[in-house]
Amino acid sequence: QVQLVESGGGLVQAGKSLRLSCVVSGNIARINGMGWYRQAPGKQRDMVATITSDGNTDYADSVRGRFTISGDNVKSAVYLQMNNLKPEDTAVYYCNAFHIDVSDYRDDYWGQGTQVTVSS
Repeated sequence: QVQLVESGGGLVQAGKSLRLSCVVSGNIARINGMGWYRQAPGKQRDMVATITSDGNTDYADSVRGRFTISGDNVKSAVYLQMNNLKPEDTAVYYCNAFHIDVSDYRDDYWGQGTQVTVSS
């Protein structure tokens, strides 16, 4: 099993910055990559940013250029630096870790979520 614990959410004004952190524990050797997802009220959970064990990153179009995902040895902690925040970034942010086996079956692990609220 893999356990994920997020921190760093809060209430900020538009244009400000926040940094989310996610600490990983448990069977870290299983992890092939990590990422951040977010879910606003009444909406589905969407990918924000991902990083693989070899350092490849991907971003949602809505955050590219404003958010940066990074890992402190990707298998122990991952961060999301969020700059120039907008009210539409308001959501619960979830840390994700995944493992893909030789059959391409994917296991996902999730943190408990941290609220980010951006006021206009």
